Parts: sequence; structure tokens; C-alpha cells
Amino acid sequence: MGSKQISTFRKWILSSPPAEWALNQLRELLIGAIKHGKVPRHVAFVMDGNRRYARTHRIETVEGHNLGFEALARILEVCYKSGVHTVTIYAFSIENFKRSKHEVDALMDMAKIKLTQLSQHGELLDRYGASIRILGQRSLMKPDVLEAMDRACSMTEHNDKTVLNVCFPYTSRDEITTAVRRTVQEYARPVPQPQPGHERRTPFTEERIKNTLRSQHKNEQDSNEHMKDIEPTAFHSPSSSSTSLASEASAQSDTPPDQQHDLVQEAEAEAEADASSVSSSSTTLPPEVLSSSSSPPTSYTGSPTPKPLSSLAKPPLSQPQYKNFEDISSATINSHLFTASDPPLDLLIRTSGVERLSDFMLWQCHEHTRIVFLNVLWPEFDLWQFLPVLWEWQWRARKEEQMGRLLMGQEVKVD
Repeated sequence: MGSKQISTFRKWILSSPPAEWALNQLRELLIGAIKHGKVPRHVAFVMDGNRRYARTHRIETVEGHNLGFEALARILEVCYKSGVHTVTIYAFSIENFKRSKHEVDALMDMAKIKLTQLSQHGELLDRYGASIRILGQRSLMKPDVLEAMDRACSMTEHNDKTVLNVCFPYTSRDEITTAVRRTVQEYARPVPQPQPGHERRTPFTEERIKNTLRSQHKNEQDSNEHMKDIEPTAFHSPSSSSTSLASEASAQSDTPPDQQHDLVQEAEAEAEADASSVSSSSTTLPPEVLSSSSSPPTSYTGSPTPKPLSSLAKPPLSQPQYKNFEDISSATINSHLFTASDPPLDLLIRTSGVERLSDFMLWQCHEHTRIVFLNVLWPEFDLWQFLPVLWEWQWRARKEEQMGRLLMGQEVKVD
């Protein structure tokens, strides 16, 4: 029996009802086992190998793309049933416009038809609550294709459990360029100023600053008046002060009474001489100085009288305010990407055996992203090629968690 007969017999056996039931039970069992472990939140696929599959099986290229779409439906069900939240597919690259016009038009028409079927009659998306999002340059799409894609997105926008990102047409360099352009536009736009009466409440309002300065000024005045009350001798005449000092000195001195009387007389004579010198010198001063010196002394408050805040220089209200360009970081760029609302990329799979990213998800690939290149054409990709990839990802994620706990000093259970 030749290999062709064996292959035909195998297909006949597998297509029989008992075999199909057994395979379905086995699939459910394996997917259930995956759900008990850690599952990647975001998985991306580079669906490569449709044209090669068509050439290998001697069918039309468009038919190869149709078979690739059927493979996508199978993988989406596995992903959503396993617990994956976001699936991103590389459906059409901007570089694909360099292909023949016949193939480009065929891909556009097929995308329009398949997305319409998926959104209208595909219970798969409603069953798992998946919403469709189109990522890419909308300006490069044909009007009828753009209308069909917008219709598919609007018909699934009520689903909020999972997400299907369709990159069409897309390149990662174009996405990064768009994100940088949006960031520049954001930081070049003036920050909106609050409307009068709707200012943001802060502890440094103008009225509060006025009240604080006014209370400080009043407290200083009260303290100065209190100093006047407890030190009345600071405003007595020189003769009285010197007399009081002399009397205190005579009271506390141990000299005989006759000598104390002589000391008191000498002190009074010196005080009279000082007063006469002050009066004689005051006659030589100008009248305006005399008038100013005759006025009662004012108390020093210790700080100048505060000026009203309205007299301070304020920037004009019409002057625009801008964000600081120094605050731009990788998180700022990430917030303007097409996938800004999606979880980080955990797993990226490319079929057909080609080991390159082909300008897909370059920014989203980080140090914990697992990139897998499989030597299988996309129309042939199914659960049996996908399960080993998921198991390996779970094994690596479990090892990383154990290593993290080991570094934190926690007890680790060795598998």
C-alpha cells in the first residue's frame, strides 16, 4: 500500500464520527489542563505560508489564503477557550502593496468578506465576547474595505471580554512613527487653562495668603504693644533714668552715707550737663529735622508692611502653557501606540520556518516576550502544533516565578 493510500485511509478514519468524538474529547481535556496553569494574556501570530501552501498543493493563491483564514478560526477558539485575553494577527503588511495588483485586490476582497462573515454569522466572537479592532493605516485601504471593517468593529464593540486585533495594513515602523508624531502633537498643544470660577483648589490661594500675612502683621503689632507695657522705663528722660540708677546704686552700695550723698550729687550734675548739651546741639539742626524728632517714636514691627498681592507682577493670562518635553518617556510613546490598551505581549509565533519578525510588533516585544518560529505552514497550523508552544511557555513562566521567589528569599518548591 502506497503512502497516498495510507494518507487517504487515515483521513477516512479520522473523519469518522467515533474518531471525531474522541478527538473532541481529547481536545477539551488538553485545553482544560492548560487553563489550570498560567496562560499568556497577549498572543500574536505572523500568519506566514499561505502562498507556499498553495504552490505546494497546486491550488490558487487566493484559495491558500482562504484555508489560512479557516486555520485562524481554529486557533482563535483554542486561544479564547484557554483564557487568552488578546490575540493580534498580522493580516496584511504595508509592504504587501508591492505584490501584484491581482493578489492585492484579492486579499482586500477576501478580508472584506471574511470579516463580514466573522462578525455577522460567526458565533465564535459572541461566544467568547471578542471585539474586533483594526490596527494600521486606514488611509491606504479601499473605501469599500474600510466600510466593511468599520461595520465589523461596530457590530462587535459590545463584546468586552476578549480582543482580536487585526493588523491591516500595518508595519511596526509606521506604528512607532505615528506614536512619535502623536506625542509631539500632544506636547506642542497648549495646556488648557481653568475657566474663571473653576480654578483648581490648592492650599496656596490668593485669599489665604492675604489672610496669613494680615494675621502675622497683627501679631507683630500686638507683641510690640506688649513690650511697651512691660518696659516703661525705655521712654523716660535721661535725668530720671540716671537718677533711678544712681539711687539703686546708692541703695546697694556699702559706702558710708556721706559718700553716697556726694555720689548722688555728682550723678545729677552729669545728667544736667548731658541735657544741656543735647538742647544746645538741637538748635543747630534744620527745622524739618526738629519737627521730625519732636514726633513720638514709632515702633518697629520687624518686617515691612506687606504689599497687596494685586500689585505683584503676574504673567499675562493669554500666555500659553505647555507640557515639559523632559517628561517624555517610553511610557509616553507606549500610550500612543495602536496597542496602548492591550496587555504586554507574552508570546509571538511565526509559522513557515522563516526566522524574522518582518516589521511586526517591534516595540511590543520586551525581555519577557517568548518568540517562537515554527516550521509549519499557516494553513496546517492547529491545536497539535500550538499545544507544545503553550506548555513550554507555562514551564518557562513557572521557572521565572520560582527564580523570583528565590531572589526574594522565599521557600521554593522544586519540581
